[in-house]
Parts: sequence; C-alpha cells; structure tokens
Amino acid sequence: MSRVNFGAKPVMYPMPVLIIATYDENGVPDAMNAAWGIITDMNEISISMSEHKTTENLAKSGFHAAKSDFVNAPLIDELPMALECKVKSFEDGILVGDIVNVNADESILTDGKIDPKKLKPISYDPVNNTYLAMGDKVGNAFKDGLKLK
Repeated sequence: MSRVNFGAKPVMYPMPVLIIATYDENGVPDAMNAAWGIITDMNEISISMSEHKTTENLAKSGFHAAKSDFVNAPLIDELPMALECKVKSFEDGILVGDIVNVNADESILTDGKIDPKKLKPISYDPVNNTYLAMGDKVGNAFKDGLKLK
C-alpha cells in the first residue's frame, strides 16, 4: 500500500449533513445547513458554525414547520428525524447542544428502531464538496470484534 499525505485538513467520513432549525427575532422559522457536527457525549452534539451563518426562511425552501413539544425550535415536517436540542454553549464558533429528545417519523422505523435505509441520511464530502448517500451495512457493532479476542 502506498499512502499520500495531505497535511492537516478537516477531512473525516462520514460527515453528517445537519439542518439546524430556529426561530428568527420575529418568531418565523428558519434553517441552515451545517455539515461539521458530531456527537460529543451521551446526550450532547457539537457543531462548528464558523463565521458563516446563513439562514433561509423555510417558506423559500418549500419546507413546513411544526412546534416542538420539547424545545423552543421548529421541527421540519419534511425531514423524518430530528435531534431536539437546547443550547448548552456557543463559544469561538462552536455550538454545543444538549439533546433532550430524538424523534422520528414512523415511516422510517423497522421493528420500532430508526432504519438508516429508510431514513436515507446524507453526508458531506469535504474533499470533493459533494453530498453522498449512506452505504450498506458492513458489520455489527459490539459483536463482530468479539471474534478477534
């Protein structure tokens, strides 16, 4: 195997595409696309917002919003899964949120669990500036590695 070095770059796969929904100062739902997010603790998500915070009124995108029962943020009807979070901190462009609820439309469940094949999540490819669909199952977490012991 021959390796190529690229230097220090923000490259990690998969990099989930997140849509962050909020209310503007007039209570109108808006949203932005953010791709630099990661689970950082059991009930915590961290997102690098940098200095580019472009939001769009949901009406322009064709999305519709519903009020959350858990947080002061809208849920987007057309997106079948949501992490409902409360802001824990925002410092140096890093947004940290406490996950207070995860909800999913019944259409993406199999045996009561979120089914990635039905969810069809996409990830951001930071090298080629494209979006990719998730692939197939390749193993079983917390099980396959036991065979190596």
